[in-house]
Amino acid sequence: MPDRSPPRVALLGFSIECNKFAPPATKAHFLARTYLEGDAILLDARSPNPVMLPETPGFVAAMDASGPWAPIGIALAMTEPNGPVEHSFFVELLDTIRHRLEAALPVDAVYICSHGAGLTTEEDDPDGDLFEMVRRIVGSGVPIAATLDLHANVSARMVESIDAFIGYRTNPHLDMRERGAEAAAAIREMLAGLRPQRAFVRLPIVPPTVTMLTAAGPYAEMIDFGQRRMSPEILNVSVMGGFAFADTAKNGLAVVVTARHERRAAESLAREIAELGWANRERFYPRLTELDEAVAKALAVGRDPSLPALAFADVADNPGGGGRGNTTFLLRAFHEAGVAGALLGVFYDPDLAGEAHRQGVGASFEARFNRSENTKFSEPYASRATVVALTDGNCVGRRGIYAGLRLELGPCAALEVGGVTVVVISHRVQCADPIFFEMMGLDIGRARSVVVKSRGHFRGGFDEFFGPSQIVEVDLPGLTSPMLNRFEWTRLPRPVIPLDQNVEWRPA
Repeated sequence: MPDRSPPRVALLGFSIECNKFAPPATKAHFLARTYLEGDAILLDARSPNPVMLPETPGFVAAMDASGPWAPIGIALAMTEPNGPVEHSFFVELLDTIRHRLEAALPVDAVYICSHGAGLTTEEDDPDGDLFEMVRRIVGSGVPIAATLDLHANVSARMVESIDAFIGYRTNPHLDMRERGAEAAAAIREMLAGLRPQRAFVRLPIVPPTVTMLTAAGPYAEMIDFGQRRMSPEILNVSVMGGFAFADTAKNGLAVVVTARHERRAAESLAREIAELGWANRERFYPRLTELDEAVAKALAVGRDPSLPALAFADVADNPGGGGRGNTTFLLRAFHEAGVAGALLGVFYDPDLAGEAHRQGVGASFEARFNRSENTKFSEPYASRATVVALTDGNCVGRRGIYAGLRLELGPCAALEVGGVTVVVISHRVQCADPIFFEMMGLDIGRARSVVVKSRGHFRGGFDEFFGPSQIVEVDLPGLTSPMLNRFEWTRLPRPVIPLDQNVEWRPA
């Protein structure tokens, strides 16, 4: 009699986007955000308001809905984008995953929730380390599916170590849950006997983050082309824009195609998509608004209520890319120019938030921004401020990438600094959800200017207030500036677009 017991599927993950220029990420960062082992993974994945990102809940829900299975939680570690992970913690995590996975054997399949742009203080390809280790433990015949952020920097060993490579297709990342469900469908097919074939092509293009939106533009066109070429033979098409600030030898816009049977079909489609991207290579150059022009725009909408309100994106200080979320360039410029009716958030400064809580609502005091921060670009600024609201920072995301997630921002304060109301937080996060203003009682709909410390995910949260024509991406200094020529690169493959001239590429 054949074994009809439910398939045993191991769940594990390591998810962080690492900016080489930012301060290191420690074990404490993961413990504060998401670190789960064993059954705790399933409990959180099935929670109505999980702390983990949506891929694993999407995977679990789809597996639950598609038939019997026996999930086995291994370990899942994820945190906000930061600098390279302390290598000792990554080694500890690998040891935990190895011991728990070996103890769970035999397993019938493995699901890995990964980001793909991780670094450690000693390793440029920790995701490759993880994927290789999992394959070594479970053996060549056990299906492995992984979901990855479209900012993943893809290595050959990442692709070769797994069976189904499934990248996000939207930026802002609004399809995370769907990609988890897609991974579940792939696992079900592989459990039924499918053995997919993969193809991988990397281009000498390192796209600045603002050129990687998926509503329009050269990157969107690559994704759209791949999706239009889907067929019964093609299991998945993933176009991975990468993350420049990792500064690794595996950086570069990558295409990974997974075919159900024929490697040649995967190779042909991957090459076609790559050729389209290469034909559009001159479009991967950012176009930003200078600070003086941004100030003029904010002054204009503040004076004339008939003009549409504007959102100003501080793309160079994006916590979603490892930025500290505390540069003061826009705050200083708007305040000193007399901009009125402005909101700014969210500003990471635990010391200032704590002082505001001690002062109390209604208090006026000398607010010293960045009094104890010494990271490059995090310059101090001082001004009289009035405390208009306080909260403990516990909330549930309302829209965009944080929708439905349980969030803890620590003590938070809304400070009125002239015509600018600043939301100050204690736990660093990018301003991608209107809830960060709304939990302070602030009305975004009444603001004339809203400054968001976010690169692009705010578009998925604030789209009910601002259309594309109302968004101003400001050119400022910062750890996540899209102007890549301002950084000292040591590991990026050269020459590459947009840093070098006369870059050549030929399809293999």
